[in-house]
Amino acid sequence: MLFALLLIFGVLAGCSADKETIVVGAKYFTEQEILANVLELLIEEHTKLGTVSRTNMSSHVIFAAVTSGAIDVYIDYTGTIFGSYLNHTDDLSAQEVFDISSRELEVQHDLRLLSPLGFNNTFCLAVRPETAEQFNLRTFSDLALVSSELIFGGSAEILYRYDGLPNLKLVYNMSFKDELEFADEARYQAIVDDIVQVTEAFSTDGLLMAHDLVVLEDDKHFFPPYEGVVVIRGEIAEKHPELVDVLSKISGVFTDYIMRNLNYRVDVQGEDPREVARSFLKDNGFIG
Repeated sequence: MLFALLLIFGVLAGCSADKETIVVGAKYFTEQEILANVLELLIEEHTKLGTVSRTNMSSHVIFAAVTSGAIDVYIDYTGTIFGSYLNHTDDLSAQEVFDISSRELEVQHDLRLLSPLGFNNTFCLAVRPETAEQFNLRTFSDLALVSSELIFGGSAEILYRYDGLPNLKLVYNMSFKDELEFADEARYQAIVDDIVQVTEAFSTDGLLMAHDLVVLEDDKHFFPPYEGVVVIRGEIAEKHPELVDVLSKISGVFTDYIMRNLNYRVDVQGEDPREVARSFLKDNGFIG
C-alpha cells in the first residue's frame, strides 16, 4: 500500500515551488468531495498556503496516506477512526469515542483531531411519511412494535454485519415480515415503490431529502457515532498553527440537515461540489 501511495502522490514534490502546498484528501463519495473543497477554500482564503486535492480513496487508503505524510489534512468520522483504525469495539458515547480517538491518534500516529463539525453521518432507518403516519412511527422502539407487518430493505452489509440488522433486532426486539437485499441506492427506489416499507440510510444522504423520507430516532443509541472531524498531521499543525485556527472555524457549524442538503444539491440537483462548498462558506460568512 505504501509503494502505491508513493506512486500516486510522489508527483506532489514538484508542486508549487514558490508557495508551500497543503495536500487535502477525500474519500470516494459526494459528501467527502464537498468537505474537501470546504477545507481547500478556507485554506486558500485565510492563509498564504496553496492547496492540492487527492480524492476517491477508501478509508484504509486515506488513513495510510495521512500516516505516511502523503496527505496533510482530510475529514473522517469518529466511528471509523475508533472502530476501523484503532480497533475498538466498546459501546461508548459520542464524546468518549471522540476523546479516545483523539488521544490515541496523537500518541500512536501523531495525528490531531479538531473539534467535531457538528453532523453525525451514522446508519439510520427511514420510512415514507405515510408509513410513519399510519403506524405513528417516531423512534426505532415505535418501529419494533409493528415491525412484523413491514418489509425491510437494505444493503448486504447492514443485513449481515454484527453492528447491523442482526443485533439491532435483538436490542429492539424487532422481527420484520421479510428482509430484502438491495445494491447501492436501489433500496431508495424500493421504498418509493412500496416494495419495502423500511430502509437503511446514512443520516446525511441527500436521497433522504429527495424522496421526503422520515428518519426514525435511534432511541437506544444502537448505531455508533460517526461525527465528522478534521484530521491533520501533527507536523503540519505545529508548523502552521494558523491552519489549525482556520480549520477550527467550521467546528460545530454543520448539522445533519445542513450536510444532507449539501449532498442533495450535488447528487440530485447536479450542482458542482466546489460551488456548493463555496456557497455554503459564503452564506455563513467564512469567505468573501
